[in-house]
Formats: sequence, C-alpha cells, structure tokens
Amino acid sequence: MLRRLSIRDFVIVDRLELDFGAGFGALTGETGAGKSILLDALGLALGERADAGMVRGGCDKADVSAEFDLPPGEEPASWLAGQELEAEDGILILRRAIDAGGRGKAWINGTPVTLAQLRALGQWLADIHGQHAHHALLRSETQRLLLDARAGAAELAAAVAAHWREWQRLAQLRQAAERDTAASARERELLGWQLGELESLAFDADEWREINTEHGRLAHAADLVSGVEEALDALGDGEQAVRAALGHCAGRLAALAAVDPALGEARELVDAAAIQAGEAIHALRRYRERLDVDPQRLAEIERRIGAVLDMARKYRTTPEELPALAAAWRARRDALEASADPTRLAAAEDAARAAFEAAAARLGEARRAAAAALSSEITAAMQTLAMAGGKFEAALIPGEPSAHGRETVEFQVAANQGQALRALAKVASGGELSRIGLAIQVMTSRDSATPTLIFDEVDVGIGGRVAEIVGQLLHRLGRDRQVLCVTHLPQVAARADWQWQISKETRGGQSLSAVTPLDGPARIEEIARMLGGVDITGTTRRHAAEMLAGKPDGGEEG
Repeated sequence: MLRRLSIRDFVIVDRLELDFGAGFGALTGETGAGKSILLDALGLALGERADAGMVRGGCDKADVSAEFDLPPGEEPASWLAGQELEAEDGILILRRAIDAGGRGKAWINGTPVTLAQLRALGQWLADIHGQHAHHALLRSETQRLLLDARAGAAELAAAVAAHWREWQRLAQLRQAAERDTAASARERELLGWQLGELESLAFDADEWREINTEHGRLAHAADLVSGVEEALDALGDGEQAVRAALGHCAGRLAALAAVDPALGEARELVDAAAIQAGEAIHALRRYRERLDVDPQRLAEIERRIGAVLDMARKYRTTPEELPALAAAWRARRDALEASADPTRLAAAEDAARAAFEAAAARLGEARRAAAAALSSEITAAMQTLAMAGGKFEAALIPGEPSAHGRETVEFQVAANQGQALRALAKVASGGELSRIGLAIQVMTSRDSATPTLIFDEVDVGIGGRVAEIVGQLLHRLGRDRQVLCVTHLPQVAARADWQWQISKETRGGQSLSAVTPLDGPARIEEIARMLGGVDITGTTRRHAAEMLAGKPDGGEEG
C-alpha cells in the first residue's frame, strides 16, 4: 500500500510530507483547496503524463516521490528482477521530477528508469478512478476491458486477438495467391534465373578477401624479390654487411668491457642486435624460397576477379554484397513458392480460423460467467442507490468474428422497474450514470489485485441516503484494501477510517495548499462544515458527531 507521499513545488503545493494509513481515508476541504492536486501528484509518480504547468510558479522544477510496500504476488517481483531493480526491505520508492520546460526524469529506488518502466510498475501499486471515469464507462472498449478483467481473461483476450491477426494474414496471402498467380510465376522464374547465375559463380566473401591478397602478392612479385635480395645483401651477403659489422663491434666491446664494466650494457645491446640481424636474414631467405612468381596463376586470379566484378556491376552492387543479395533473392523465391499454392494456404487459413474459434469460444464462456455475476451484483447495488426496481446487465451480443472475439460487450440498464433494458449510453441520466458508474467501479475493484484504490470525486451527483450507502461501500472495500477518496459528501467522509482536511492558505503572498490530519473534535468540525456550509451551529455539530459515531458498519451492510 501507499506509505508516504513527498511533494515539492507542485502546482500550489510548496512542500508536503504525507504519511498514509491503511483502510479507508477521506480527503476533504473547500473547492479549489488542492484535494485533487494531491492525487495528480501521486499520478505523476506512477507514470502519468506531465507538463510544465505542474511546476509551481517561480520554481525551477517539481519533485514528487511516493513510497509503497512491494505488492504481493510473483508478477511485481519478477518484473523488478527482469529490469535489474530491487525492492529493499520490501519498499518501493517511485520518484518523478519535472523542470520548468516540461522535461522530466524518473527513478525507482534511486535508479534512473524510463517513463514506460515507471508506468509498468505503477499498475501493480495503485488504481486511480478519476472524475470522468463514469463517462469512460459509456465506451464499448471500456466495458469490454472491465468485463475481461472481472473474468480474469485478459491473457485469453490477447490470445484471441493474436489468433485473429494470424487468420487474417493467411486469408490475405491466400487471396493474393489466387489473384496474382501469373505475376507470381513470372517473378519466380526471373528469381530462379538470377539465382542460377549467382550460384554458378560459386562466390563467397572469404574467397574474395583471399584472391585479392594473392593477386596483390603475385602482381608485385618482381618488386618483392628485388626488395628481399637488397635487404639480404645489406644484412648479411654484401661486402659491408650489417651482421659482420655488428659481430666485429660486439667482439671489440667485449674486450673493452673487461677493462671497464660500465660498457657491459652497450655490449649486450650490440650482441642482441647481431642476433636479431641473423634472425632477420634467416626469415628473409625462407620468404625468398617460398615466393612463387607464377604468371599463369596471376592470369587465372585476374580472370576470377573480373568475373566477380562483372556480376556485381550487372546487379548494381559490390562484390562483398553479392552473397547477401543471393540470400534475399532466395528468401523471396521461397516466399513466392510458399504463397503460390492456394490449396495449401487455404488449409493453413482454416487451421488458423479453427484456433481463433476455439480461443474465442473459451473467452465467450469466461465472459458469460463473469457477466452473470457482475449483472447480479450491480443490480443489487442499484437497489440501495435510489434505483429500486432497476436492473443492470452486462450483455453479450453475438456478432461477426473480430479481434475481440465472437461477441460485443454492452452494459445495459433499466433505471426503473418495468423499463426495458437499453444501452447505458442511451438511457442513463447524469445522476443515474454517477450512481451506476460508482457501483461498477467499486464492484470491479474487488477483483483487482492492486493494493491501493483511489477515487477522485467519483461521488459527484449523489447525496442523501445514497451518499451514505456509497460511504458504506467504500468503507467495506477498505477492509481489504487501502482506499483513498476525495469527496465533498459528509456521508462518505464520515464512513472513513481516517480523514485529512486540505485547505488553501496565503504564505509569502502566494496561495498554497496545506494538509491537516483530523482528530476527533477537528473531524466533527470538518463534517459539520460539509453539512452546514458557512454558519456552523451546535445542531450541525451534533449531527456531525452522530454521523461519526455511527461510522462502524452495522447490520444494514450485511
């Protein structure tokens, strides 16, 4: 769960260090005080998009870090190991810094990471339901993803999409083969002739290097012989050979060194030079014996080089690239041959379609089971959310095969008893959508493994008894998870296990957010403010105290 949030120079926050508790926590305060800004800061640490407007006016950068417990399960730990990251003592610290130009940096436990890595880890740590989440529920894609998540079928849905793509790919190949048979045959014939030319050349890059080296040696054989003879004459065969002079010098220095040992080093160097000269003479004689002056071999190599260069010019490439060109032609020919048989392609297409149908059938079964359970739960929740007699159904509408399976997911609702079910997007009013959307988010969050759930003013548009029920739902959810909720409703805040007041104050001529943890009396005062507005009376305070006193769940929640 979320343990600590540190914020520096973010929007209207200068410095905040917040320690979070378990259970259900409410963040309350006047409009514009910065309640949602705290959640925006947390979202930034979790990898959401950033811009320069997040940096507090007059500051160089904004800095946010969030400390979480390592969530349970193998996936987060395996992901960290795969990224060569560690969670020391089971703690994860996510940090994000944004400069005044909008450029940002990210870290996990002090190690620089990409934004994609930060976002990937964040999905296991917290789930944020924003103010516009209800409207997102109107989209078919959102409804499908929610149902697949409820069914635990996200991987199966991805497999269905992969089978669909393979089926469509093979169908296109088969259609192309049927349509382009003549053109394909002409291209295969041309490729076969070109490959025959290259293969008859029997050329490879290693041979090209070897024959060029040999050609250089044979083409300069006369110069090589002359140069070697000249070097031998200077070193050992001539009248003033170096080796003889070095030998005479070494003998003379040996005699002198007997008189003065200081000449010993010079004598040793001359001895070594004489030895090296002798070895050079032996090496040059061996090379001279091996040197082959063969005009016939030179002509043969020149013909081979000419043939290779002619082939390279013909196909507008270099000799070194000829093997790669042959490989590309061979791959293209093989692909054309593979696609030249519509019957074989049709069989592969049928197999791919069968794999899709089997996976889609399994996905449909999982969706139907999850849809029945979700429909029952949301319908039951509607009865307590001022929609008695209403009904919700996660409908599966059969349709043509697609990347998403054999059916379309459509959330349908009848807000009142006796009404026919219709698509959520067509029948729900603003207030009804808020209530149904909140019920869907709470119910689907139960199935999430994410340890921290955040609701940002998702209770807009409700009040009275409905607001009290919403508070009960969130409190119940907080038994197993950490739940944070930004709310304006006293009925919701009163159900929280703990409460913070976010206010705006002026310091140094600037409006800044402040956070105050509320104890018993202060919490009564804040609930009273939420109930009574500007003028808080003793009656309002008593009402607030009664609401807080009734906070623990009673029998009505079951």
